[in-house]
Amino acid sequence: MAGIKIYHNGECSKSRGALEILEEKGVPYEVRFYLTEPLTKDELTALLDMLGMQPSQLIRTGEVLYKERFGGKDLPEDEWLQVLLEHPVLMQRPIVVKGTQAIIARPPEKVLELL
Repeated sequence: MAGIKIYHNGECSKSRGALEILEEKGVPYEVRFYLTEPLTKDELTALLDMLGMQPSQLIRTGEVLYKERFGGKDLPEDEWLQVLLEHPVLMQRPIVVKGTQAIIARPPEKVLELL
């Protein structure tokens, strides 16, 4: 079960919940604190491919930043990608990756699908 990577925001209860499940199950994992170590364009593109999502689908529309700066905007996908690169706080979380599979672990129990 090695090879689990979690894109983690320590302020997010769902993200902490997913980590707790991995701990409880004794699953080795790697944490990527994506807010302090933002993803590169290549990393984000690969992650989107694994999720089977477009950049606009990964946006957290409930965030204040989204509402104030981007709400109601109909941007092309390449611009949404740039928004995510510049404002990683807008990225859905937590994202958990195992090999070539990735999921958004909400609710946190969804992480069990990768184990």
